[in-house]
Amino acid sequence: MCRSIKTLREPYASDVTDEDVRAAALQYVRKVSGFRSPSTRNAEAFEQAVEAVAAATQTLLDDLQLKHVSRD
Repeated sequence: MCRSIKTLREPYASDVTDEDVRAAALQYVRKVSGFRSPSTRNAEAFEQAVEAVAAATQTLLDDLQLKHVSRD
């Protein structure tokens, strides 16, 4: 799907920021909508979708139960 979206969970990523989550959400919404930049008429719906996807992504990352593997 979106090759530019990186994995945001450990151990693949550490120190994931709100900006990382929003960037992934933005890429997803762009891909699904087919808009790189929406028209003025669609801007509100586009932004609401980005915020909803970012919130769902953050919830997912917060709720995942990961098995931590020691790399010693």
